[in-house]
Amino acid sequence: MNRRMQRVLGMLLALFSLTMLPPALVDLYYDEGQWPAFVAGFLVVLVVGVVLWWGARHATESLRLRDGFFVTALFWIGLGVAGAVPLLLVEAVHLGVADAIFESFSGLTTTGATVLSGLDSLPHSILYYRQQLQWLGGMGIIVLAVAVLPLLGVGGMSLYKAETPGPVKDNKITPRIAETAKALWIIYLGLTVVCALGYWAAGMTLFDAIGHSYSTVAIGGFSTHDASTGFFDSPLIELIAIVFMFLAGANFTLHFVAWRTRSFGHYLRDPEFRLYAIGLLVTALGVALMLDLMEVYPDPEESFMHGLFMVVSIATTTGFATDDFSAWPGVLPILLLLTSFVGACAYSTGGGMKVIRWLLLYKQARREIVQLIHPRAVLLVKLDGVAIPATVLTAVWGFFSAYLVVFGAIMLMVMATGVDHLTAFSTTAACLNNLGPGLGDAAANYADMNANAKWLLVLAMLFGRLEIFTLLVLFTPTFWRR
Repeated sequence: MNRRMQRVLGMLLALFSLTMLPPALVDLYYDEGQWPAFVAGFLVVLVVGVVLWWGARHATESLRLRDGFFVTALFWIGLGVAGAVPLLLVEAVHLGVADAIFESFSGLTTTGATVLSGLDSLPHSILYYRQQLQWLGGMGIIVLAVAVLPLLGVGGMSLYKAETPGPVKDNKITPRIAETAKALWIIYLGLTVVCALGYWAAGMTLFDAIGHSYSTVAIGGFSTHDASTGFFDSPLIELIAIVFMFLAGANFTLHFVAWRTRSFGHYLRDPEFRLYAIGLLVTALGVALMLDLMEVYPDPEESFMHGLFMVVSIATTTGFATDDFSAWPGVLPILLLLTSFVGACAYSTGGGMKVIRWLLLYKQARREIVQLIHPRAVLLVKLDGVAIPATVLTAVWGFFSAYLVVFGAIMLMVMATGVDHLTAFSTTAACLNNLGPGLGDAAANYADMNANAKWLLVLAMLFGRLEIFTLLVLFTPTFWRR
């Protein structure tokens, strides 16, 4: 690690240490005696960050793209480890190193897989901290840093390219990268505030409303209750969750244009958004129909509500639940899990492969079929009337291939630790897609999985959060050549 990367990493860790103070204040408010763990975590991470920064404080060179990939991966790893410090120190939960790091990474990558149970009786500070981890990870700590670091003399375009999701990463919604990050965060914060107010007005306590708004807009899925959203048994709360999960799963640049132009027509003109909305609706109707035909619930209205909620939750990779979908009959649990491979839209807080990539794969496959019939024809893959460059299509196919290889490799390694095939398949899919809920032995939580499997699933979370290539590139000899 050279000095310029050390300087950036030190600043980012020092900034992250400040996020451990709000949970300490929450603990002081509820007087539950857990604040020393968060203050200690703040001091440890702050000292590490300052030491790293101090040793390279005079390094003023700009980051290169190569450095951006390395710093992004290194920071997320450091962030996950740093976030685990309070979880290791709190007295209310007795987590080992593997469990604490698993919980921390799960929060920051907005995966939502948990090793904790008995959430209803845990101190408020711990519950708040978990929700806050997801909120910070939702839009990406790096994007937040991109808005701040230019003020400290560090350019951020290389970090932004390494962090942002989607197949095309050079498009900026404002002329300057810092303004782009700030615009995204203003929208992100605005959605969070409106979501929290909606939950509060619908009957949640203020604490639950804030916590669930964090994980809803972040598409994280952590809850302050073991029964997740089902704890509230409120159709209105479920409807609010559906709306904001849907909005958070959409492309945030569309939200930006709507905010700037005060117009919503561009949503319907966007091919990715149309496929996203139609796909969710069709899948929800199909699942609701099967639930009704199998008589899982007593009436069609209840079947529709459960079907709609769970499809939006799983397909957007949020992971909230109104019921235990792993206990649903037939093909439904696997069908829901497979929707998470599609995931949300590019430039959203969701996981999965992203809707735009599947749309491009479909269009390219259709072109190949037509090309077989008309071999002399010159056929272009177009999106909204614009021809897609061959380099983008190649990158999409490369991503798809790499995604499947990483999924298969991690699943086989998880099985090699002694995990059964259903649990291994579902947990690998849930963590790589940053979804959370699994099947089999992980249907309730991940507490009973062995430590080696948890470490592998942490790796899957990182691959999913950094969209495969940002992390995979570090394993190639070419990256390390001068």
